[in-house]
Amino acid sequence: MTVRYFAGAQAAAGVAQEQVSASTVDELVSLLADAHGGALTRVLAASSFLVDGVSVREPAYRITDGATVDVLPPFAGG
Repeated sequence: MTVRYFAGAQAAAGVAQEQVSASTVDELVSLLADAHGGALTRVLAASSFLVDGVSVREPAYRITDGATVDVLPPFAGG
């Protein structure tokens, strides 16, 4: 799958996107936290996730091969 990072998530990950393999959102979050460390772990805890453009809130949500997952941290502004 392709993971795309936005705003603070991109800064914490140090990349705009990457290819990873995970079967659920929870597994993906763990994999990304292990790969990138503390700063991204904190961002992931507050982030929303879109899987192929659909907002996903369930950690057990199954991610299909070839999916695109967007990591969206809370945005400030107005």
